[in-house]
Amino acid sequence: MNRIQLVRGDITKLEVDAIVNAANSSLTGGSGVDGAIHQAAGPRLLEECLKIRERQDGCPPGEAVITSGGNLKVKFVIHAVGPIWKDGSEDEHNILANAYRNSLVLAQANSVETIAFPNISTGIYGFPKIPAAEIAIREVKDFLTKDDSIQTVTFCCFDEENFDIYNQLLNKAP
Repeated sequence: MNRIQLVRGDITKLEVDAIVNAANSSLTGGSGVDGAIHQAAGPRLLEECLKIRERQDGCPPGEAVITSGGNLKVKFVIHAVGPIWKDGSEDEHNILANAYRNSLVLAQANSVETIAFPNISTGIYGFPKIPAAEIAIREVKDFLTKDDSIQTVTFCCFDEENFDIYNQLLNKAP
């Protein structure tokens, strides 16, 4: 069984144990997938995020925190903060890799068997889509070779361009 899946659609509609939110450091919601998840999850999600923010002053790029799923059909939302793209010279590639890796570590620690990722940092944060997809796929594959608790990782692409990129990369020979 292939443990990596690809779907095109709305991540807030998926029925998995956890979805990953492409969050901002303030954890207060925003635009894109972050805004969509906060809207669909309802006020409880923001309340939990605000408690985390009070406790640890937000979430820095490359890190991740976990909350309940609120009104979503998921147990958890993992809020991963990706880097804002400058020009590639400010460690953006490693920060993005850490965001994926730390999300998977949190998932594993919370007995998540199925998890879905959006395209972290490729929207308003401006990370180039092809290298972002390469990093996402590499980090997930590396993690899954060392861990068998997570059964399925789904890459959920909202737009056709990202879906096509992931489809091409996932169908390349390993």
